[in-house]
Amino acid sequence: MTKVFVTGLQVQAEIGVYKHEIGRVQPLVVDVELDVPTAGAVKLADTLNYEDVLHAARAVAEEGHIELVETFAERLARACLADPRVTRARVRVEKPLALAPHATGAGVEITLVRA
Repeated sequence: MTKVFVTGLQVQAEIGVYKHEIGRVQPLVVDVELDVPTAGAVKLADTLNYEDVLHAARAVAEEGHIELVETFAERLARACLADPRVTRARVRVEKPLALAPHATGAGVEITLVRA
């Protein structure tokens, strides 16, 4: 099994439950780790393209306002699992401004495994 990963992906999303978060975008920092069987991979078609993760994260953000980072993380993990080769998706979503200036970030990490 190979772990395909993307770290530090910057995404702008309408996210949050507080009044000051409604109707505005905020930065998110996303890390994704996917288990993909890629033994013998010699060309891009044999594995998962990193750009697929970027496109999936942007698509989740473009769905409209999301209240919780947990929801964003789960939607992205499910989007990654839509590729039948992915057997496990770990998604970490950080809101860098959530506790600023007291912390550099806060967020969640979710792991979904194909049943």
